[in-house]
Amino acid sequence: MVIASIDIQNGKVVQLKQGEELVLQRDNPLELAAEFDRYGEVAVIDLDAAMGKDSNIEMIKPLLRKAECRLGGGIRTPQQAQELVSLGARKIIIGSGAFRDPALAAAKKGAGSAGAEFAVNIPFLEAMSKKIGRERLIVAVDARNGEIVVDGWKTPTGLDLVEAAKAVEPFAGELLFTCVEREGTMTGIDLAPVRKLRESVSCLITVAGGVSTLGEIEEIAALGCDVQLGMALYTGKINLADAFTASLNWKKGGTLLPIIVQSTDGQVLMTGFTDTAALTETFKRGNVCFHSRTRNKLWMKGENSGNVLQLIRLRTDCDHDALLATAQPTGPVCHTGAWSCFATNREYTLPFLQDIIQERFRNPAPGSYTATLDDELVREKIMEEAKELCEAKTRDEIIWEAADLFYFSTVLMTRAGVTVQEILDELDRRHKK
Repeated sequence: MVIASIDIQNGKVVQLKQGEELVLQRDNPLELAAEFDRYGEVAVIDLDAAMGKDSNIEMIKPLLRKAECRLGGGIRTPQQAQELVSLGARKIIIGSGAFRDPALAAAKKGAGSAGAEFAVNIPFLEAMSKKIGRERLIVAVDARNGEIVVDGWKTPTGLDLVEAAKAVEPFAGELLFTCVEREGTMTGIDLAPVRKLRESVSCLITVAGGVSTLGEIEEIAALGCDVQLGMALYTGKINLADAFTASLNWKKGGTLLPIIVQSTDGQVLMTGFTDTAALTETFKRGNVCFHSRTRNKLWMKGENSGNVLQLIRLRTDCDHDALLATAQPTGPVCHTGAWSCFATNREYTLPFLQDIIQERFRNPAPGSYTATLDDELVREKIMEEAKELCEAKTRDEIIWEAADLFYFSTVLMTRAGVTVQEILDELDRRHKK
């Protein structure tokens, strides 16, 4: 997987050389998040919070629902991590807190001795892992010449990279290794420490720092690691679509990789095969393209019927030799005219209900009841149906009245421009708090 980074400082998206020298800045984080999300998770780093200055959280919150984000920067307590997960962060990245042990510092101070307070902070890691789950926790093992550094890469800890990585692995589902001496320089990654890390731990590893060519991405992927891109991406030295293709396991899968297409609500639509040419066209057109094995040529679904699959995002499986595409179909997917190659009809979900209601408002059919529901009338119906649901006695009555309430509530939401997904996101937030 290729992970694009969005580093935020003073309310701007920035790229820094060696974590200090400002090279460029942008002011369109939402657009970047939406674009980057097509290719992989997005690493959002609050640089101000990491340095203990200020927080860009209000700017970051919308990004957490716009894209699948892994969030880092100044996250110092399990409670703070849990709150960010509830807001939509897919994973949490912690750095300095994992290697600064307050108990050790207090003991040294009490003894009147100077010295470092650095050690793997097991209690902190245990608390983090327990609070949000090991699979959501990423520990940043930033290193300069094999030594862990913290505080924005300014403070050496005396901790060995590999030994520290092995110590934190029981609590983290993933490590983020940044080769600090190469970060922001675009001079190429040092693969030696990457190989040592990969041989020493079994968890996921994402590699960053100096990556500047597609060849390096292929080498990192061949080691079984993901890659995080920053400077090379923003300066145009590496194209994200090309990087995604380079990160796939073509040696294991051959020239063709299987691709499963699902709708936004998770329903499987079809399967097919892709190759490098089909992936290039998929990203270029914004519609999912395949390699037709029967015709041995590029094929865009819907090129004749118009029933295309509008690409939302692509993801790989754990071995990087199979793809999952999330897409918005513009019509029936199967050549038989069915909604899906695996089902005759579209499963009736709340998003489907909202799609129907939106269509009734856009193109009112003669006699459409939905089209007649103005704001005042729909609110009256909601109060009426809520009362009837509360008064329902039998199971069948509850089903009937609840269905009415779902319908009218969705009409009100649709009129107000509120999506079902936004309601589900809010429920998700409450569940994770």
